[in-house]
Amino acid sequence: MRHILLLDLKDDPEAIAAYRHWHRPGGPPAAVNRSIREAGIESMEIWQAGDRLVMVMETGPAFDPEAKRARDAADPDVQAWETLMDGFQKRLAFAAEDVKWVPTEQIYSLEAQP
Repeated sequence: MRHILLLDLKDDPEAIAAYRHWHRPGGPPAAVNRSIREAGIESMEIWQAGDRLVMVMETGPAFDPEAKRARDAADPDVQAWETLMDGFQKRLAFAAEDVKWVPTEQIYSLEAQP
């Protein structure tokens, strides 16, 4: 299953550069990459335009977002990463208080067109 999620960065060129640096190959801690893979996330990409981020995530049948959230909450290395990333990120204005990455809804597909 494909998931497309959105999040903004703080509109600060230095913060954006630091965020990009933390996401370079080898940047995220091994615990973060392990958490993603063990959750049944088969691929994940983050794309950037200005201060807007778009995450494209493909998940397998074992993916359970609530179970991942619970495991991550109990993992101090993942929590340290989330705290670090919170310093760069800005939640979307319409996001619920407890939502960081906002899921999108597909409204068009060429495949579905006649």
